[in-house]
Amino acid sequence: MIHATQAEPPFRTEIDAAGHPLVADEGPHLGGADAGPGPFELVVSGLAACTLITLRMYAQRKAWVGFSVSAELRHRTEDGRHFIDRQVRVTGAPDAAGLDRLRDIVERTPVTLALKPGFEIVTTLAVAATAT
Repeated sequence: MIHATQAEPPFRTEIDAAGHPLVADEGPHLGGADAGPGPFELVVSGLAACTLITLRMYAQRKAWVGFSVSAELRHRTEDGRHFIDRQVRVTGAPDAAGLDRLRDIVERTPVTLALKPGFEIVTTLAVAATAT
């Protein structure tokens, strides 16, 4: 359950997300005080969390040792269409077949599937460089 209340300054929104407090706001260019992420930043954050959690769960089920994953996501609009650019970096996938499976999974995470009707999600998945 999400409960949200409007606060001051004018666009600050205080959110209780299943017992976890969050603050959302708009940036100064839209009249807000930048007290927290904006609505689209929250949506994209949810996609980032779902992406990393889903890939980690898969790696754990496969017992991949040394697996880690990170992502950078960006929301943009062009000609009234919404895009999310998602770059995922993984370390510890055992082989090319494992990477191919991750590429498949990342396109079918629950939040990805929920957002695809309204957003074009452009994903790249790459192997992170390992420290020597």
